[in-house]
Amino acid sequence: MRDESIARNYAEALLALAKKANAATEWAGHINAIAGAVEQSATLQRYLSAPQVSQEAKIAWLSKGLDGKVPPLFVRFLQKLVMNRRQTLIPHIATEYNNLVDLAEGRVHARVTVSRETPEVEVQAISAALGKALGKTVVSHVTVNPKILGGVVVRVGDTVMDGSVKRRLERLRAQMAGR
Repeated sequence: MRDESIARNYAEALLALAKKANAATEWAGHINAIAGAVEQSATLQRYLSAPQVSQEAKIAWLSKGLDGKVPPLFVRFLQKLVMNRRQTLIPHIATEYNNLVDLAEGRVHARVTVSRETPEVEVQAISAALGKALGKTVVSHVTVNPKILGGVVVRVGDTVMDGSVKRRLERLRAQMAGR
């Protein structure tokens, strides 16, 4: 929990810097790429967290590796993470940053579960209907689960909208049993 709070604070600072540079979406790509590299490379994780490697060496490595690839202000942000010994939080900061950008742009992510492969046109229709109901832009992440038998189950944050055939059958069974 403490790491999430710290990551959120750094993500807010990063978003403020990105807005100052008028590049919030572009910086999302940068932080996501770096977070992905950290998550996928055990060697990089060990290097960033190794107390034997000096802060100066890590800062120099960041400067050399990212020079010309990302804005200098972004590099300075990463260097500040190293100075504050928070470089291991980069993946968490990326997640929080993406959440903040979504919030600022009025976008929500919905996990949509269907019983069979669904054409993209239907997924777009589901997203549009959800967007209209929620008053926000909806990004749908579709998964297939044949156990729901039919219909759709949508999760947006903590809210679950269960329109599955399985759920309807369970309710009918409960009504017939007199519950």
